[in-house]
Amino acid sequence: MAGAGRRSRVGAAGAVRLCVLAALVPGLAGCGGHIEGALTPVANAAGVGSEVSLLVATTREPAAIDADLFNGERGLALRFADITVSIPPDDARAVGEVKWPKITPGDPTRDFVVVDAKRLELPQALETFGRRLEATRGRRVLVFVHGYNNRFDDAVFRLAQIVHDSNASVMPVLFTWPSRAKLLAYGYDRESANYSRTALEMVLRALANNPKVAQVDILAHSMGNWLTMEALRQMAIRDGRIAPKIETVMLAAPDIDVDVFRGQMLDIGPMRPKMILFVSGDDRALAVSKRVWQSSARLGAIDPTKEPLKTRIEASGLTVIDLTKIKAGDSLNHGKFAESPEVVQLIGARLMDGQTLSDARASVGERIIQLSTDVAAGAGTAVGVAVAAPAAIVDSDSRRAIGDTLGTTGSTPPKCDRTEPPYRTTQSHCLR
Repeated sequence: MAGAGRRSRVGAAGAVRLCVLAALVPGLAGCGGHIEGALTPVANAAGVGSEVSLLVATTREPAAIDADLFNGERGLALRFADITVSIPPDDARAVGEVKWPKITPGDPTRDFVVVDAKRLELPQALETFGRRLEATRGRRVLVFVHGYNNRFDDAVFRLAQIVHDSNASVMPVLFTWPSRAKLLAYGYDRESANYSRTALEMVLRALANNPKVAQVDILAHSMGNWLTMEALRQMAIRDGRIAPKIETVMLAAPDIDVDVFRGQMLDIGPMRPKMILFVSGDDRALAVSKRVWQSSARLGAIDPTKEPLKTRIEASGLTVIDLTKIKAGDSLNHGKFAESPEVVQLIGARLMDGQTLSDARASVGERIIQLSTDVAAGAGTAVGVAVAAPAAIVDSDSRRAIGDTLGTTGSTPPKCDRTEPPYRTTQSHCLR
């Protein structure tokens, strides 16, 4: 009884802490949740805007209302759906923006709306996948795994936006797991991610084993990174390695403790896909997560320029893209990977067209530096370039590009401040 009492007090304290932190970070509760009925097909939507068709695999429970398809509770089996989203014309929205209807039905000339949506049984899902893959140039599959506090429709519209704005020629597959889309349901969502590990592993293995699939890429966001890393870890343990067709794993704002990530990477082993980590030091959602979990650091908020982390990253084969100076529409700075026009378009142009984010011809580092040239030119010095560049990218080609850029100014870059304390974790081993 004494133990139960202690657990009760700890649980209450945790809930109070989360409430306080939510008050400190306005907008945290806005990560998920919009109008009801957003997935109801709109009769006149076909042909109005661009259309993105998504195949869905989910561990969510079917919704009582057919138009909603799935709710936030845990289903007893892996289920499937096929959804076509209409995205309004380019003059009605900015790149990176999801235009939610204010009322239903939405207006396809200005809102994201659904053209068609239906649940599928496994044979139908397989037939739909095969037919759509044949029409996809390069037969590449992109699997998107969303984060905490996401309704089903949140995940659907976000993936449609990413595919459209990145102009990626991929077959998009949404893996969506049970989230109650409530601020104080963080614990439920975390356990739902654990609940879904084996299902995601099964989906990834099935895609990789399909002889018609040429390549599988994964894009995960926030808590979805925990789920993704656990599924890959299970696959590596079970099969001895991750399936070779899984070529690139993009970890955007990962809500993972750095020491836990270290263990996951060690379990996965050296035979792993190219791994690209998007971080942002001003991510307010991860700052809240760090305090709630009393974590030394969350992976998505590390500073990759600090030692000893910088050296470990360079030796690891990981590519780390620091988006701290990128500005996007997200007040929490937690969704820059999808909401920043520069970043989402670079993902599509460089990665989804079969090139890496750091190939020798034009690395992402070079491109992002190019985007800041006008601002830097106003400063006229190496310091101006360093300050204006909206991202620091830790890969060899980008470091060379930064060096070349600084060299043309006739100045030397500012020296690192060695008096600063090292990053207060032992997570550097996780990047081996």
